[in-house]
Amino acid sequence: MDVLEKLAQESERIKRLPKEKVDAEQVHWFETFDDHLHQALYGETHLKNEQIADLVTEAIYYRHTSVYDLISFCIMPNHVHLICTPLEKEKDDFYSLTEILHSLKRHTARQSNLILGRSGPFWQDESYDHVIRDEAELERMIKYVLYNPVKANLVREQKDWKWAYCKFDM
Repeated sequence: MDVLEKLAQESERIKRLPKEKVDAEQVHWFETFDDHLHQALYGETHLKNEQIADLVTEAIYYRHTSVYDLISFCIMPNHVHLICTPLEKEKDDFYSLTEILHSLKRHTARQSNLILGRSGPFWQDESYDHVIRDEAELERMIKYVLYNPVKANLVREQKDWKWAYCKFDM
C-alpha cells in the first residue's frame, strides 16, 4: 500500500470519529499529508516553473476584494495554500469555497497548460479546506502556511520565498 492509499484510509477513519476528536485528528492528518507533498515524491511539480507560479500568484491577487478577502497564501512546487474570507456576492449570499477554487483552478489550469504545451488535468480534483474558528487558530494557520517553504527546505527564512503573502505582519 502506498502513501496516498494510507492517507486516503486515514481521511476516511477521521470522518467516522466523534465531533470532539475530529479537529485535532484533521490537523495531524493534514500535516502528515503536507509533509509528503514537500518531498514531492508523488505528482507533478509544475509550480516550480516561475512563470506558472507567477500566473497562480496573479490569479490569487486578482480575486482579492471581489470574491474574497485575501489573508495569506503560499505557492509550493506541487501545491498551494490559501487563507481567505469569502465575500458576499448578493445580500446574505457569499461565494463558496467550491466556487472560489473552481474559478482559480479553471483559469490557472488553462493558462498553465498553454505555457507547458500540454493538455489535460492540471490540478488535483480534491482540496483540503478547513474553517478557522478564532484568532489563535488563524495565527497558527498563517504561520503554518508562511513557513511551508522553510519546512520543505526550499529557503532558510520565510521572507526569502517569493510566492507567499500575508496581509498581516507576522
